[in-house]
Amino acid sequence: MAYATTIEGTCFTFPDLKSLMAKATPERSGDQLAGIAAEGPVERLAAQIALADLPLKTFLEQELIPSEEDEVSDLIARRHDAEAFAPVSSLTVGAFREWLLRTEADGPVLAALSPGLTPELVAAVSKICRLQDLVAIAAKRPVVTRFRSTIGLPGRLSTRNQPNHPTDSSEGILVSALDGLLMGSGDAVIGVNPATDSLPDYIRIVELLETLRLRLNVPTQHCCLGHVTVAIEAMGRGAPVDLVFQSVAGSQKANAGFGVDLTVLREAAQAGRALGRCPADGQFMYFETGQGSALSAEAHWGVDQQTMEARAYAVAREFDPLLVNTVVGFIGPEYLYDGKQIIRAGLEDHFCGKLLGLPMGVDVCYTNHADADGEDMDALLTLLCAAGVNFVITVPGADDVMLNYQSLSHHDAVFARQTLGRAPAPEFEAWLREVGVTDARGLLRGGAGDLPGAFAEASRLLPGKAA
Repeated sequence: MAYATTIEGTCFTFPDLKSLMAKATPERSGDQLAGIAAEGPVERLAAQIALADLPLKTFLEQELIPSEEDEVSDLIARRHDAEAFAPVSSLTVGAFREWLLRTEADGPVLAALSPGLTPELVAAVSKICRLQDLVAIAAKRPVVTRFRSTIGLPGRLSTRNQPNHPTDSSEGILVSALDGLLMGSGDAVIGVNPATDSLPDYIRIVELLETLRLRLNVPTQHCCLGHVTVAIEAMGRGAPVDLVFQSVAGSQKANAGFGVDLTVLREAAQAGRALGRCPADGQFMYFETGQGSALSAEAHWGVDQQTMEARAYAVAREFDPLLVNTVVGFIGPEYLYDGKQIIRAGLEDHFCGKLLGLPMGVDVCYTNHADADGEDMDALLTLLCAAGVNFVITVPGADDVMLNYQSLSHHDAVFARQTLGRAPAPEFEAWLREVGVTDARGLLRGGAGDLPGAFAEASRLLPGKAA
């Protein structure tokens, strides 16, 4: 079915829904690389006008990727809740945007609506939202999850302490993790991206993180972000696995490029639950996504990269995760060219994930060859805090020495806490006070004096220290 609109006497026609969605997407280099982007701002505006007039029901009647050829599409179709969708079923995309901005569309109302929303539908409405809309709507939709800490409570911001090391050195990981904890970072997770993906290294890393957690009695979770099949084998050997991690994408073919499918993820979820480390009503799965992953795998079916990103959230939603984050600028300028595109994408991803009911975090980041800098990341962090992001990722000095990209620093999290008033998870906040990292007001203690007692004890894990 073709769609058309006229601007100043010029008729713009879009041959199908897939094309309309792509042309309506705010400018980004990934869609230009794929050859599906609008030719310029006028065609983009025409597509957005046509998209705004489109009934929401269209997305239930027309699949961008056929269910019979893609298990993600099949999952989306099977999980759609028609009853939950009913309150907005008569609306167009444009009217839905206006409905979302109404005061009456509060947290409980949006939570009840989430099962009735599809990724394509929320991606569509995001394309006609300005940044302010993306912030305002997402801020009304808290998503709270729990393991040892409670993440996503309104007015709070959690952090992933990311102590990566280029050789997976136990000492390097430990020093970096301690550095982050002393800056108050790590209530969402202490998560290591391993330089290798071997089973012995995976087990060594989770055992190291478990020892650190127990030595400090810190109320958080840890994770080695190795491949999920390695995690399954490690769990089978009794390794102390807290969070089960996997990168996911928005099509079956793209997920196959990651070496996974829904069956493997279900096996991992069953294994993780069987360990009994997570409370019965808690969550323990952790997923990462990122705009451009399906395109880079040549598995996007001609669908724009932001819609493909939203489809990845359908995969994550299936497993009731503790954490989901988009590594928004990590894949490179081929997909998000500059700071403006990265900022827009980060807010879109957070918006879409929250509307779908996910505990969204964002790795506020960029690669060294992108046209972006730390000031762009300052802007995105501040906007995300206003939007109620569940967590962000922080590394020493904002420079990840293993993955070779720029993220946030632990100091950026301190800015969010002290200037924007975003406290960490309540359990972690209390622990920081108890061990002397923060004072009674929740502020980091000044000076470079002795390590707090618990950290002095933990430092004995380092080489040359008595156990």
